[in-house]
Amino acid sequence: MATLQSLGLLSSPTPISRSLQHQPRSISGLASWAVCGSANSLFNGQSLRVAHPQVAPMRRSSRAFRPIIMMVKPTIQFIQGTDEQTIPDVRLTKSRDGTNGVALFKFDQPSVFDTSGEVGEITGFYMIDEEGVLQSVDVSAKFINGKPSGIEARYIMRSPREWDRFMRFMERYSNENGLQFIKK
Repeated sequence: MATLQSLGLLSSPTPISRSLQHQPRSISGLASWAVCGSANSLFNGQSLRVAHPQVAPMRRSSRAFRPIIMMVKPTIQFIQGTDEQTIPDVRLTKSRDGTNGVALFKFDQPSVFDTSGEVGEITGFYMIDEEGVLQSVDVSAKFINGKPSGIEARYIMRSPREWDRFMRFMERYSNENGLQFIKK
């Protein structure tokens, strides 16, 4: 764990004794070195003594350390760094034994076609949320009269764990974008 401490200058600087200039000091387990001028250096600043910071004792609690959870808006991307604004039609299929499944995403007039010339080429299908990234390269574009009109992306889940992870993403994505699940 890193700590950030702010060190203020003393109102009357006092030189550090020669014996302490090159001695490492430990603050919260991190070594720090005293700064000193050198005859060969272009820096001719004055060395300062900085008082040791007072560290408040840590309170012990019965709770274990809790991980920090970063909330990331769930999003879909075709070009990394560029969020897709079009909401897809999603169709899910799952095997009878529940060991694998397929999600088919259909995007009509996706916004990636508006920016693909400026930003770059479609590199894959990325579903991003606070747990990480789910990705697939099974992406195909649909063209009508030579102009792009849609994108289909397929995400394959080969285990119950992958299925559960995908469903957690879809729950977050649907809550963020107002999608509803309809069972047929």
